[in-house]
Amino acid sequence: MIPFSAHVARRTFLQNSGVSLGSMALTSLLAEQNHAAQDAQNSHWNGVVSPPHFEPRAKRIIWLYMAGGMTHIDTFDNKPKLAELNGMEMPESVTKGQQIAQLQGQKLNCFAPQHAFKQWGQSGQSMAEIWPMLGEKCADEICIVRSLHTDAINHDPAHTFMNTGTMTAGRPAMGSWLLYGLGAESESLPGFVVMVSTGRFGQKQPIAARQWHSGFLPGQFQGVEFRGTGDPVLYVGNPKGVTQQRQRDVVDAVQKLNGIANNRYHDPEIATRISQYELAFRMQSSVPDLMDVSHEPDHIFDLYGTKGGDGSFASNCLLARRLAERGTRFIQLYHRDWDHHGSVKEHSAGTAKEVDQGIAALITDLKQRDMLKDTLIVFGSEFGRTPMAQGNGRDHHLAGFTMWFAGGGFKPGFSYGATDELGYHAVENRVSVHDIHATLLHQMGIDHARFSHKFQGLDSKLTGVEEANVIQELLV
Repeated sequence: MIPFSAHVARRTFLQNSGVSLGSMALTSLLAEQNHAAQDAQNSHWNGVVSPPHFEPRAKRIIWLYMAGGMTHIDTFDNKPKLAELNGMEMPESVTKGQQIAQLQGQKLNCFAPQHAFKQWGQSGQSMAEIWPMLGEKCADEICIVRSLHTDAINHDPAHTFMNTGTMTAGRPAMGSWLLYGLGAESESLPGFVVMVSTGRFGQKQPIAARQWHSGFLPGQFQGVEFRGTGDPVLYVGNPKGVTQQRQRDVVDAVQKLNGIANNRYHDPEIATRISQYELAFRMQSSVPDLMDVSHEPDHIFDLYGTKGGDGSFASNCLLARRLAERGTRFIQLYHRDWDHHGSVKEHSAGTAKEVDQGIAALITDLKQRDMLKDTLIVFGSEFGRTPMAQGNGRDHHLAGFTMWFAGGGFKPGFSYGATDELGYHAVENRVSVHDIHATLLHQMGIDHARFSHKFQGLDSKLTGVEEANVIQELLV
């Protein structure tokens, strides 16, 4: 027998094996793309988690995103000790070695809570007096977590981390993950809708569309931004002289051409275009019906403090309820006014007033329709604000902040976790952003540890590779 080495020289072996390994990698990537293309082409996508890993407690999520970094100390996390030390130097034992954004090199003085706190509801939830409607009507419905911490100290990476589970841009948002995992309930409205409102207080926090991008998932799972005034989606209506049937003929012709291209190239984005053309056509009927609030009774307009269509946060809350009724899986409402580096007393009170009635109305409205039990409301920011003064404002803060939840199987009238006596560090029952993601997925019937998508050879997850835990203590 002639030895193998006589047939294949060392250099030849390395060259040929390199080609083979490269081919294997390319084949794997193409297989992923083809799989994604087949997924996207399925217009009746039921999700990869079908059936759910376990019985879901929630059908949908409405995320009330207070963009800019809401000050936890002036809203939901009362610190009497901080008030005692107001104007005094912050103890070095608290701040030494800690990551600070804009206060680096400056004298760090304690800055007292700027609003009085009181106990609300039968549960005695501690909240600032700037939340009169939320406190009076809904304190016994919400579950407050005061021990959040995050990894990012600046706005954009903190938004990205809160939305996608990583500070690396280009990953899927949580709404995209949910659509990929569970599919959409509605065939005539997007399963992931985003609305943005702006008020009169604080710096206007920029919100990039990548915060609701589908990342490496097929484009059909991307969020769709609805505008608060005028047509929510551009070109949702037909031009004059174009009937619905003529529009249907155009869509059918385009779909045939897209189908030919998809069969030839197997490009997942072509397949996505096919499914989205169909959705866009159906939205031409469903979106005008969604936006027509004229049939809402007067007591609903009084509840929300708006007749809709004015672009306000309250108006978006009303649309969120209507979207939830029609099967939208994930609804995210951004309010951009919480970036309070200065005048934190005036601006936090003003911004809270801009959202207080809409939030209370949404919870009340869902409850009276028997929808709160399977609608999960999330409220919070990308991070908190420092207990140290930045003039008469507060700097960015990642070591401790507050979020709260309502409905969807969370304990009502319940508080969990705590920061230290100065509101700096989360010290009791610390909760990470990944823990929040894991808990929200759990309530939707998904085991975060078993929910992944293969990307570039890796099983990527919303909750990343670090340990994440479902916070069972928060759940009924």
